[in-house]
Amino acid sequence: MEPVLGVKIGCLFALLVLTLVCGLIPICFKWFQMEATRGHPQRGLRLLSCISAGVFLGAGFMHMTVESLENIELEIQKITMKNRTESGGNSSGDANSDYTDYPYGGLIISLGFFFVFFLESLALQCCPETIGRSKVQEKEVSEAHVCGLHSHEPSPSRRPFRALILLLSLSFHSVFEGLAVGLQTTVASTVQLFLAVLAHKGPVVFSVGLRLVQIGTASRWAVFCIMSFALMSPLGIALGLVVPGRDSQVGRGLAQAVLEGVAAGTFLYVTFLEILPRELAGPEAPLVKWSCIAAGFAFMALIALWA
Repeated sequence: MEPVLGVKIGCLFALLVLTLVCGLIPICFKWFQMEATRGHPQRGLRLLSCISAGVFLGAGFMHMTVESLENIELEIQKITMKNRTESGGNSSGDANSDYTDYPYGGLIISLGFFFVFFLESLALQCCPETIGRSKVQEKEVSEAHVCGLHSHEPSPSRRPFRALILLLSLSFHSVFEGLAVGLQTTVASTVQLFLAVLAHKGPVVFSVGLRLVQIGTASRWAVFCIMSFALMSPLGIALGLVVPGRDSQVGRGLAQAVLEGVAAGTFLYVTFLEILPRELAGPEAPLVKWSCIAAGFAFMALIALWA
């Protein structure tokens, strides 16, 4: 067995174990389920939830969005160079400049955002009963208005859908991360990229497990979601082992970059319309919530220095 192949197989199993352990901690330990059992989570759990929201925000801006923008720009440049080579350098410089200067990355990420927005709007339009509130929810809302409070928390009926979108977007991203590890040609580059993925994988999957607990997902389904998510990075590494990296075509690279951009857009949608509103609607002092969310974001920003 070649040394690189052995290292890649070790990375495959290490990512699988790390994802399972970090994701199952909130699901298996009773302390994290206080909110579901009592209805009033302890202060520590509320603060931890705010920190996890900051982790999601940092993962979206400092990792998924940045990586997708870089990959899309790189693939556009490859296409431009290929067209210029095939045309013998006779193509117009102004046309090429306009072609490469357009913010395709931002457009693709925005399309991912609006695609999920459209799916959710379509589901609510076709099934209006899903937005109906129970008597308990109506009572809670009326009491909040009586007390002069205004809730920014999203409707509970939308949480399972947005949790599914969250898992799908992270799964796409995890497959591409694993694929990048699997396509490395040296031991040093494989280990370096593996450590970069490992650094932010743990906090993100822990936050996913905590989010599943908070929306009241049944334990067996939460475990199933984490197990499915845990298989995504190893799946990407396995694909990288069987797909020769040097024979990569421009079209395939562009398709991968576009999918990464769409995944980033869907991730940002869930972060801003589900996760952050829920935490901002909590009973903690505004500056305390800001501090916790900023701490989670700062942690992911610190990881981005070498990841």
